Amino acid sequence: MTANPAPRRLPVVLRNPAFGTVWAAQVLTQAANRMFQVGVVWWLVGHATGGGDGRGLASGAFLAVSTLPAVALAPLVARVIARRPHRTVMASAAAVAGLVAAVTAGWTSLAAPPAFLAYAAALLLAGCQALFDPCLTTSVPELVDDADIEAATGFELATQSLAGLAGGLLGPLVVDAWDLTGIVAGCGGAYLLAAVLVFLTRFPREATAPGETAPSGDAPAQRTLRQILGDHPFIRRVLLCFTAVNVFTTAVYVVMPLYTRNVLHAQGSTVAALETALGLGTLLGSFTGARLPGSPTTIGGACLALMAVALGTPGVLADRPAAVVALVVAGWCVGVIGVRFVALFQRLVPTADKPGFFAMMQGLLGATFPLSSLVFGALGDHLSPRTLCLVQGAGLIPLAAALWWYGRRGAAPQDADGEDATTVSGAPAPEPAVPAAAAAGNAPLGEAR
Repeated sequence: MTANPAPRRLPVVLRNPAFGTVWAAQVLTQAANRMFQVGVVWWLVGHATGGGDGRGLASGAFLAVSTLPAVALAPLVARVIARRPHRTVMASAAAVAGLVAAVTAGWTSLAAPPAFLAYAAALLLAGCQALFDPCLTTSVPELVDDADIEAATGFELATQSLAGLAGGLLGPLVVDAWDLTGIVAGCGGAYLLAAVLVFLTRFPREATAPGETAPSGDAPAQRTLRQILGDHPFIRRVLLCFTAVNVFTTAVYVVMPLYTRNVLHAQGSTVAALETALGLGTLLGSFTGARLPGSPTTIGGACLALMAVALGTPGVLADRPAAVVALVVAGWCVGVIGVRFVALFQRLVPTADKPGFFAMMQGLLGATFPLSSLVFGALGDHLSPRTLCLVQGAGLIPLAAALWWYGRRGAAPQDADGEDATTVSGAPAPEPAVPAAAAAGNAPLGEAR
């Protein structure tokens, strides 16, 4: 007699409707932020600068400004999230971003916008996003059942890729069709809708009182990133490696528009295609990374080597299809590395240290993005985009070897059987007894925010 098949479980966003609603709000905010970044870079390269000198530096400086808040405000963000209701923090951040975008749209519709307006709006929008994303990460245990925390983490990891895919596709197309006004108006609508969604959502397991400490002073003092990394030299080495990696990988957001304009001699639709390729690859990597056999360091080193080849390919082949395929491969590597190393950090960092660790990790890794944007932007005014692609690929090769070497020399944590503690037959090990939310969107190789 045939046993009845087990009923299929609903997706995590349907099993936990509160999380599904807030997750949708995160998709809206990140897509709006990405659309604004990609669109304004294309506006600076192809519209505002008139095709003259300084396009690389202008776009690089814009991307640097767009990432400064996540770095500079990390300590303040951690304090706000610890002391205020998470629903209020996220709804307020999205609402403020929506108002900033709406005011900017009104200004640009009345007169030709000066370049500094785009920089000022980018600074404010990035500040709001820097508050929204880690707050949602911290709120996951309040929104889902304990058994669903890992699945919810997977959705958060996919959010950044979905946002990059949608925002990267729409940004250049909207600029070509409606100029800067269309970009900021669309962003304003997305932010305000996200604010409404979060405001109307009730968190099933919301903390009783924000900022409330345990009775009798039992709550452990929150440790700094330096203290945490002092206990985990392996994590320290890996983070330093990825900090250096980000100098070369995040430069792709400066190089792609310059490559499109100067090498392919194409329009915004090509920028959109390249951005979509990168986002699609990252999304695929996020879903397939956990299935790859091997330790995180082995997989990470191999992916960095493959990414070096992929990012260098457009420098050898000045061909649009080749560039699209190369960016799909590079994005896949980013997604795989993000999934494997976020899972690794989840298991190695103590639960009490996770909020501070992931907030500071975002700041540490994000600190390289302004540097990368400015350096590659300035180089873009003197070197060809094809040369910049080769520089990106060459810079990753020694870092891939270093990450692989860390694992081979026994630096990775080992379990009782001598295997890497983060893998069991190539799959992530079970969650610790006390589940905790991962730093979704804070992956070691994150997209520009």
